[in-house]
Amino acid sequence: MTASDFTSNRGGPDVTTDLKSMATKPGDGDADVVLETKPKTKRPPLYKVMLLNDDYTPMEFVVHVLERFFGLNHAQAFEIMLTVHKKGLAVVGVFSFEVAETKVTQVMDFARRHQHPLQCTMEKE
Repeated sequence: MTASDFTSNRGGPDVTTDLKSMATKPGDGDADVVLETKPKTKRPPLYKVMLLNDDYTPMEFVVHVLERFFGLNHAQAFEIMLTVHKKGLAVVGVFSFEVAETKVTQVMDFARRHQHPLQCTMEKE
């Protein structure tokens, strides 16, 4: 078989010509290429959770809060507690809004249940 056997017209349509014309017809769904683009997504904003110093909450209670609610080991919790004590506040973690809000609520509720005025706040990073 030669190339002329495929392109000769033996009473039927020329397959080569028909394929070329199909590929160039605008709006023909079989030949169109559909490009799907992924939407650009932004990372959600992060929030800093901070503990504030006061003159009444015992240092060991603050260490306990840091260990319990922020998963810090004793040495890390002690360092942050000293920063809160010396500087007046310290960032104890950075989280998404929902996680930060939950941690602030948990710390504040725990402090109130134990009758301590410990303050925990959050702000956008």
